[in-house]
Amino acid sequence: MLSIRNLLPPLIIPGHVADLYEQAFPAEERRNLTAQQVLLNSGALRLGLLENSEQFAGFVFYWQLTDFVFIEHFAVSPEQRGAGIGSAVMQALEADHRKLVLEVELPHTIEAQRRIRFYEGLGFKAYAFNYLQPPYQAGGAPLPMLLMQKGMPPEEHTFTKISNEIYLEVYGC
Repeated sequence: MLSIRNLLPPLIIPGHVADLYEQAFPAEERRNLTAQQVLLNSGALRLGLLENSEQFAGFVFYWQLTDFVFIEHFAVSPEQRGAGIGSAVMQALEADHRKLVLEVELPHTIEAQRRIRFYEGLGFKAYAFNYLQPPYQAGGAPLPMLLMQKGMPPEEHTFTKISNEIYLEVYGC
């Protein structure tokens, strides 16, 4: 049975979460673990630990922003993939928060296309406007991404409001 256990500060990122975080996301798409730890302990960033029959199944790092939840990083452990965990997590987050936003790579690779189809299958829609993910590391370049939403209006003014809040609160710019 899948459960999402929200870990509360103060906490230390568990080793299995840190390992999966570093395996699942390239360096340019993640913070260093020290910075991640600081945000968690400030209460700004939240960590949901995914467990399937009491076994580690993955994690979700997310932000509760003004009127939506921004899912910053979400990964299911390789041995647990294909069991419906990803869908169950997204449905649980939607049930708790109703409005969800996330970033996804542009559809230039088969893996990125698969990810986009997964989110579209859950009812997410990509905004039709250009979005750049600010760099996580000093001196890094912004990354072109898609901003996807569920439960939010598709208009440009909503996209602008959401992206501005993400830039300010999540990326500090």
